[in-house]
Amino acid sequence: MQDGFSDADQAQALAAHGPELIARAWAGHLGDHDPATARQVQFQQRPGAGTSIVYSLRHGTTELFVGLTTEVLDDADGPHLRRVQLASPRGRPGAGTLAVASWLHPHDPRLPGLAHAGVASEAERLWGDGDRLTRLHTVTYRPLRRAVLRADFATPGPLVSTRRVYLKALRPAPAADLALRHRMLAAAHLPVAPLAGEVLHGVVATAAMPGESLSTTLLHDGGARLDPLALVELLDRLPDTVLSLNRKPSWADRLARYAGAAATALPERTGDIEALCSRLRGIIAARDPGPVVPVHGDFYEANVLMTGTRISGLLDLDSVGPGHRVDDLACLLGHLAVLPAVNTRYRDIWPVIERWGTAFARGVDGANLHARAAAVAISLVAGARRPGMTSWSRAAQARLDGALRLAELAG
Repeated sequence: MQDGFSDADQAQALAAHGPELIARAWAGHLGDHDPATARQVQFQQRPGAGTSIVYSLRHGTTELFVGLTTEVLDDADGPHLRRVQLASPRGRPGAGTLAVASWLHPHDPRLPGLAHAGVASEAERLWGDGDRLTRLHTVTYRPLRRAVLRADFATPGPLVSTRRVYLKALRPAPAADLALRHRMLAAAHLPVAPLAGEVLHGVVATAAMPGESLSTTLLHDGGARLDPLALVELLDRLPDTVLSLNRKPSWADRLARYAGAAATALPERTGDIEALCSRLRGIIAARDPGPVVPVHGDFYEANVLMTGTRISGLLDLDSVGPGHRVDDLACLLGHLAVLPAVNTRYRDIWPVIERWGTAFARGVDGANLHARAAAVAISLVAGARRPGMTSWSRAAQARLDGALRLAELAG
C-alpha cells in the first residue's frame, strides 16, 4: 500500500489517468498506437498491495497491450519497466504523489516466462518438440501473478496428429513449487495433468486432461448424477507428502482483507459487509476446524474435470499443502454460491449447495463449513469488476447476497 492512498484511491487514479500515464511512460515507443484509444481489458486489485490495469491500444488490425500498476516493484523486476509519478490524482488534491509502473505486454515484470510462452515463435521453439504451433490462446492473465496459455501443436505430416499443451507462467520460485506438486500427486495416482517437460523461464507446461469441468456438468443435470462424497473421497487421496509443503492462509484467515476489498467495490453496502464479517468471525472462532490434513487449497468446480459421472481431472495445484478439510469444502460451496451472479443459467444452484453442504457436514462441522464458505464468497465480490462491464456493480451485489445466504445456513 502506498502511503496516503487507499485501495479505492489507487483504482480510481489508474482508471481516471490511464491514457495520460501510458503516454508519459512510453512517449516515442508506441508507434502508431494512440494512448487516447486506450481501453481497459484487465483489472486486478490486491487488497493492501495495489491495483493493476491492462489497456489495449488498437491501430487498424494491430493491438498493443500496456500494463499499469500501483504495486511497489523494484529494479530486480526487469529492464522493461517504466516509472511515472502522478501528482494529486483526480479527486485527491493534496494527497501526495502516486508512483505507477508500466510495461508493454508480454514483458510482465514479475512473469519473465510470459515473453516466451506468449510469443508464438518462442512457444513453438521451446514446447513444440518439432511440431508446428497452430494456435496460441491466452486462457487467463492476472498481471504480475500468473498467466495461462493454451498451445495447440500439429505434426508436420504426412500423418497429422495434434496435441494440446497448457503453459502456466509464474514467478520462477512458485513455478518450481508447482512442478513439485504435480509430481507428488502423480506419484499418488491422482488424476493430475502430466508435466510436458522441465520448467523453463518460470513456465510450467502440462498436457491437456480429458473431461469437462464440473461447472459444465452442473449445467447439464444440476449435479444429480454426482455423489458429493466422491469429491470428499478425491480429497482423501491427497498424499501425506504434501504436509511438508508451506501452508497457505485460508479465505477465513484473510477475511478482513477481502471484506475491505468488497467494501471498496460496494461502498454503499459497507455496513452490511462489516456486520456479516463480524458474525462470521464469531462462528469461525467458536468452532474447531479439525486436524491439519493434505488439502488442495483452491478446490472449486472449475478445477474438477468430469468424464460422465467419473472425476477425471484435478487442476490448479498451486495451493496444495497442509490445511483443514473444511476449507477445501467451503471453497467449493462459496464458489457455487456466486455462480448465479456469473451466469444466470445457474439460477437453480441452491438446492445443490444445500444437498452437498449436508453431505459434507457428515465429516466437518456444518456451521463452520457454511461460515467459511461465506468468507470465500466475500473474497469473490471485488472480482465482479470487469473492464467495459457496465453491470459489474449488480454482479458484485449478487455475489455478496450469496455470502449472506451462506451465512444463514451457518445458523
